[in-house]
Amino acid sequence: MNNQTIKVMKAKKMMHPGYCILIGTLLISCTNHAPVPVGDNEYPVMTITLSDKDWSDSYPATLEGRQDIEIRPQISGLITEVCVQEGQTVKKGQTLFIIDQVAYQAELETAKANVEIAEANVETARLNAQSKQELYAQDVISEFDLKTSRNSLRSAEASLAHARAQEVTARNNLSFTVIQSPSDGVVGMLPYRVGALVNSGISTPLTTVSDNSEMYVYFSMTEKQVLSLTRENGSMSQTVASMPKVRLQLGDGSIYAENGYVETVSGVIDRGTGTVSVRAVFPNKERILLSGGAGKILFPQTLTDCIVIPQSATFELQDKIFVYKVVEGKTQSTEITILPVNDGKTYVVESGLNVGDLIIAEGAAFLRNGIPVSVREELTHGDIPVKTTNPMALSH
Repeated sequence: MNNQTIKVMKAKKMMHPGYCILIGTLLISCTNHAPVPVGDNEYPVMTITLSDKDWSDSYPATLEGRQDIEIRPQISGLITEVCVQEGQTVKKGQTLFIIDQVAYQAELETAKANVEIAEANVETARLNAQSKQELYAQDVISEFDLKTSRNSLRSAEASLAHARAQEVTARNNLSFTVIQSPSDGVVGMLPYRVGALVNSGISTPLTTVSDNSEMYVYFSMTEKQVLSLTRENGSMSQTVASMPKVRLQLGDGSIYAENGYVETVSGVIDRGTGTVSVRAVFPNKERILLSGGAGKILFPQTLTDCIVIPQSATFELQDKIFVYKVVEGKTQSTEITILPVNDGKTYVVESGLNVGDLIIAEGAAFLRNGIPVSVREELTHGDIPVKTTNPMALSH
């Protein structure tokens, strides 16, 4: 509380007490806790000690399935059958679409016939070459005639190989008319219906199969945070291994029931944002999480040997936070700085308080400097929940 505020309150000392309370309320920001003296100048106080503070840092995150596979045709033709529905769970190899097979069946039959013709030509050329070989041995024909027959055999064999390749292509094209799921997953939107003409160049895929049995959740950490963690753990691989399990806050504010773990940290810093992409993995057996969703990663961290005070012990004035120390039996306002750790109940004090200081624990917003204080009760850190987790450096 500044000198100007103190002067105003002194000038109003003789006024009705209600006006004094009104003026104090207008000059300072009060908390939800009213003063709680039970007798004259008796207030709850607490002695500052060191403790550990457990908290969760939050990071905006996006959700993706382990695989989001776009299903596209490899041939052109009319869709004759749609075998699944949107949102249906499918298994690997399950039929999704069927494209008109008539033309591709005909191509396969033609290719098979060409193979038979080529095989017959090869057999004829081989017999001819063998006959020429015997005649050449009897000096009946020239070497030119022998080589010509051998070349004819080689040509027939090449034609057979080409015909067999065409048969493979025709057989594959026919198989491509039955479009199957490449993995287990959930079917996305179905923009094409029976009768639609599709080909390999379509801009919109036939559908998407999302393997969301496990979900990838992507979030970003600052370069400073990543460097701090790497120095603390010695290497990036050790940093990832030492990271605690993380929680996921969904878009409706609820907390996902399953814990996740950090799987990878990108080795590249985004020059535009100065952040590093991090990927966490969450199980999704119940298919609650959907690919494309958004949420927040809650990263548990622990501050050790820090000063933790209840928010009811503080008040705010001109964007600064103060507490009332008890010095020589009287209140004395003291500015403090806090870390960006806010659970709605407590603050972690960075500076302004020392171990052993005695402060007013409740109703600070309704006090002023110089009030004599009699100790009614002393709050301890038992009133402030303290939990211990794997420590992680604070890098805000």
